[in-house]
Amino acid sequence: MNDPKIKNIVILGGGTAGWMTANLLHKKWQHLGIQVTVVESPDIGIIGVGEGSTPLLKVFFDSLDIEESEWMPACNATYKNGISFVDWSTVAGYESYFHPFPTSLDFATFGFLYKYSELRRQGLDLLAHPNRFSLLANLTEKRLAPLPAESFPFHFQYGYHFDSVLIGKFLRERAKEKGIIHIEATVESVEQHDNGDISSLKLNTGQDLSADFFVDCSGFASILIQNTLKVRFLSFAENLFNDSAIAVPTEIDPNLPSETISTALPHGWVWKIPLTNRFGNGYVYSSQYTTPDEAETELRTHLGILESDVEARHLKMKVGRTEQTWCNNCVAIGLSQGFIEPLEATALQFVYSTIDEFSTAFEEGKFTNQYREDFNERMNKNFEGIRDYIVLHYKTNSRNDTQYWIDNRENQNLSDNLKEMLNVWYGIEDLEAALTRLNIGQYYSQRSWTCLLAGMGIFPRQENLSAADEANMQAAQSDLDYVDNFIAGCSLNFQPHAKVLASD
Repeated sequence: MNDPKIKNIVILGGGTAGWMTANLLHKKWQHLGIQVTVVESPDIGIIGVGEGSTPLLKVFFDSLDIEESEWMPACNATYKNGISFVDWSTVAGYESYFHPFPTSLDFATFGFLYKYSELRRQGLDLLAHPNRFSLLANLTEKRLAPLPAESFPFHFQYGYHFDSVLIGKFLRERAKEKGIIHIEATVESVEQHDNGDISSLKLNTGQDLSADFFVDCSGFASILIQNTLKVRFLSFAENLFNDSAIAVPTEIDPNLPSETISTALPHGWVWKIPLTNRFGNGYVYSSQYTTPDEAETELRTHLGILESDVEARHLKMKVGRTEQTWCNNCVAIGLSQGFIEPLEATALQFVYSTIDEFSTAFEEGKFTNQYREDFNERMNKNFEGIRDYIVLHYKTNSRNDTQYWIDNRENQNLSDNLKEMLNVWYGIEDLEAALTRLNIGQYYSQRSWTCLLAGMGIFPRQENLSAADEANMQAAQSDLDYVDNFIAGCSLNFQPHAKVLASD
């Protein structure tokens, strides 16, 4: 296409979402002569606490030809093998589990996890804890990075931990170098055409900034998509109770972990994220069940810094999604589009997948709204698919220490898909077949569902399990010996996390 209908795009809001969007759209459309401008208010702070990612962040940086050696040191970044969930379950032997990212070697071990989790669901007392079958769980326990030796040519997906304020600044400088226009100003009003399309932004500098298309990256304020275009916000509060967070840093351990840790506390959960210069910690909780002061005391006690004067930041979260991501001549990306609490570090995944899907739909539709409805439907299903998996963590908890956890477990506000997946697990049916039937496997795979459900110990109670017969016991031991030896041998091809970062 030599002459697109769109000549200029204005992105309202910087931060990670705004600058990720600016860089990607420029990369995709610079050859068409489309100008990208970012309006960023110096008066509005960045939320800046989402400090973990899924493997899609690597896809993002690779698409921009930015090397890890360039961006990671600038953003105090570390590698991430996955997430450990601690104290979500009270089932003996299943008090914690690890949710790993995929590898090309999963075929060699995860089949055994599926087999033994099925036998345990059938009532046989056989080991079915996911950590035993996961190479990445083993690497994490040894604090190794997910980068194999050159002589070990297998593919490992991994995420990162990073300072989200620094990553926004890094991407801003990169964008400006590429010719993206950066305007520091605050929007005073938004002008619209008769058909409802946005025509221009009136800035506090006196400038009227017009564009053919707008991207709303204004965060929870959602200035364009919700406030101007009046797109309805659909709350997930009936599924996900948490609406608040407290963030506080602590000193880093020189023997760097390669995981995020999520630890359940009385009214929510705490993240622990290793950066090269500090641990980022935060308590995500529900204000229906505790006060900000009580929550801060819980967090400080958990971290052992009750007497410390290090400042804690209190934040409010707006959990849910907009009814439409793309409306008129505006698409919402980031917090303006929607937000699901950061339990599986999906915030930047939403940002990248939305930009990628939108730019494809817009370009294939010749820069018209031809594929807008299809795009919106995909985005809504994406949010709901990920929401269901997050809700599953709470639904399967076995804590009885507070009403918060009891109410989460007894909550019946589940989607039909989530109800069906739970029925499949309890009915000892095939998870993979169910994911295919429901068309939700693209959000989380059989591996992820099994890690969560088996990891939380969702099996018949120990006293109701039967001892396996001699043949099953011998087969299980033989399988576990194979898995243990395979994982131990593979792990020899990886180096300590701290050493890998020091050598970059």
